[in-house]
Amino acid sequence: MNEQHTSFPRQDSPVTVIGLGPMGQAMARTLLTAGHPVTVWNRTASRADGVVADGAKLAATPAEAVRASELVILSLTDYQAMYDILGGATGSLTGRTLVNLSSDTPERTRAAATWAAGHDATFLTGGVMAPAPMVGTEASYVYYSGPGEVMERHRAALALLGAPKYLGEDPGLAQMMYQAALAVFLTTLSGMMHATAMLGSAGLGAREALPELLSLADSVGEIMRAGEETPGAALDAGEHPGDLSTVTMMGATADHIVETSAALGLGLALPEAVQAHYRRAIDDGHGGDNWTRIIDGIRDPR
Repeated sequence: MNEQHTSFPRQDSPVTVIGLGPMGQAMARTLLTAGHPVTVWNRTASRADGVVADGAKLAATPAEAVRASELVILSLTDYQAMYDILGGATGSLTGRTLVNLSSDTPERTRAAATWAAGHDATFLTGGVMAPAPMVGTEASYVYYSGPGEVMERHRAALALLGAPKYLGEDPGLAQMMYQAALAVFLTTLSGMMHATAMLGSAGLGAREALPELLSLADSVGEIMRAGEETPGAALDAGEHPGDLSTVTMMGATADHIVETSAALGLGLALPEAVQAHYRRAIDDGHGGDNWTRIIDGIRDPR
């Protein structure tokens, strides 16, 4: 295995970025602006033209890109792309730190950490919680997990991309948090589009509908925090007091949304999925509990 490092890289230490979609390009430019020499590689070499014009060096091969820097950041479609790209460059991985910021499953990230260790490299999992234009801004943050010493060694460079939120040693944990956050994000986006389609059927355009809908979305956090000094404490304790809202009440609303959407001829995939959560809780005898009781059916689907 590679030796443990006791010194920290300089602020101008070289960094390699592999994968130059919008996110990879934003990362490369952010690092260049901060003074890091940046080497890049991408399957379609022309995608590197912009960042090369900004000062990055284009490597001819993945192996050359890996050899150029101790810190190698991967911004790819999924983890299989990492194997496809680096499978022929494993001899160059010794002593490198691979920071994979691609999306995949927690189990695949754990397997990737084992694979990297087998080639004498260290591995950090990351999940970037910002779109490409926000990389490097105060609004950007990134979940990380993996060896703590490795995280601290490269924290300064990684912090340039967004505030690091280190979750622990388990390489799958950052990916789990990333996927959980995106479950909220994607469901919210789908709900927003479904609601916009509902209102559009009544002649209310998106320009009129979205300000109201966005205001509601902004209030969801307040709703989740209502009545709890520590949000989530009641859930952890298995408590679902129905004094503010009940499964039955929310379930009736879910039924009405399905009925309205069906009458309008809209897609029912999302509203029927939500409806199913409440019907399951009611069938299990929890109609008088708080709506949070639906988590039981999510944890243990039949």
